Amino acid sequence: MDEIVLMKNIKKRFPGVLANDGIDFYANKGEIVSLLGENGAGKTTLMKILYGLYTKDSGEIFIKGKKVEINSPKDAINLGIGMVHQHFTLVNPFTVTENIILGLSSNRFTINIETSKEKIKEYMKKYEIFVDPDAKISELSVGEKQKVEILKILYRDIDILILDEPTAVLTPQEVKELFKTLKILKEEGKTIIFISHKLYEVLEISDRIIVLRNGKVSGERDPKKTNRRELAALMVGKEVFDVISLTPSEQKDVILDLKEITALSYRGHVALKNINLNVKGGEIVGLAGVSGNGQKELEEIISGIRKPLKGKIFFKNIDITHTTPKERINLGIGRIPEDRMDLGLILDLPVFENLVVECYDKNPFSGKLFLNYPKIESYSKKLIEEFDIRTPNLIVKTKTLSGGNLQKCILARILSMNPEFILAAQPTRGLDVGATEFIHKKLLEVRDKGGGVLLISEDLDEILNLSDRILVIYNGEIMGELKRGELTREDIGLMMTGTKKEDLHATT
Repeated sequence: MDEIVLMKNIKKRFPGVLANDGIDFYANKGEIVSLLGENGAGKTTLMKILYGLYTKDSGEIFIKGKKVEINSPKDAINLGIGMVHQHFTLVNPFTVTENIILGLSSNRFTINIETSKEKIKEYMKKYEIFVDPDAKISELSVGEKQKVEILKILYRDIDILILDEPTAVLTPQEVKELFKTLKILKEEGKTIIFISHKLYEVLEISDRIIVLRNGKVSGERDPKKTNRRELAALMVGKEVFDVISLTPSEQKDVILDLKEITALSYRGHVALKNINLNVKGGEIVGLAGVSGNGQKELEEIISGIRKPLKGKIFFKNIDITHTTPKERINLGIGRIPEDRMDLGLILDLPVFENLVVECYDKNPFSGKLFLNYPKIESYSKKLIEEFDIRTPNLIVKTKTLSGGNLQKCILARILSMNPEFILAAQPTRGLDVGATEFIHKKLLEVRDKGGGVLLISEDLDEILNLSDRILVIYNGEIMGELKRGELTREDIGLMMTGTKKEDLHATT
């Protein structure tokens, strides 16, 4: 195969962090190369350098044998490089077609939308990526938005496609569709660089696997000659094991009880329909479902951000339907939000302030008039050590941390307040195996101490490994309740697409 990408001795430093420490990386034409590593290992930084979002401090980049300087995404696109980011860059009020052609130059004063739409349909058919070209982005599921991002890149006739955590928001069925598309692209001679934390997916889709640790290449493997355990050890420097909840804990009384909850979405549609759901102390209840089927609204209803259209919410037999988010925190409800960037943290604040943002007004952090900064500092240092939050110091802005360390900040803040119930929405989305193992252990500790956890996740492995009971949601309705080991992944997948539990045998 022909070498199409070559990066030699790439170095990139941020304040307090050497993100890339002399990395050599290459990819061939018609090859799928996976890039593995812990959060903060330097994977995304390396690829953002290739895409022109960051400039390297030193090193060389060759594309198709020619040495190049890439100073912007425009330079990268002109060289045939495209990138689909973990956090999408779409304009919600615009249609699919408008988003795909946005930013393209034209020799005319106007762009013919209908002509563009027909060309987009040709790409959809060619690569088997189907989405309504007239739909607004705000109307699409997360999985559909990702399809638009990929189409947007392919429409620009790129040769090198970088995918940053592309399966983080997809169901098993959607992952299969994506992999089918990637194989079509590979057969056409496209080069795909696949950044992922899901080891079994990397082993399935890759031609070659490169592992980074602490900003350096720690190993390169042929997927046919390695396994998940070896790759995990290369990533974190030690053996990592899946945390599986095999032993049920002692269940107590119902902590959280939702009765006949109906709620609207922000667009005024019915998002939840007569939801009945309860969580006992000493159990983890998993809620499985494709993104966009009411999980976000349910999260907001429980945390107090959104009010139900009808129904009641009880916490330890107290009606909390009309209480504020702050009152719910004070009662003992902790929340790990789905969107850690926008809802979980205030990114422009320093790390230590984010660690006390929900309890700064309590003793010993707050006096009558002023905050007790020495107490806050010592408390924050303790949490950083206990939760292994990797930060240069207490005062750096939180936005400089990696995804795994951002999630650890949220977890440290919540668990240090000893909540009786935790709402955990996508708690490990986009995290590496080490951070995922850590968070799973912490959730199980809460359960084993008698707390209740509602785990909302699109990762079926996470749901199956941790949950004592599983509920499946589709189109705002509960399709059924399952006990551990009751049904197969395929059965749950069918329920996630609208089949009720009692109708499974009739369907299959």
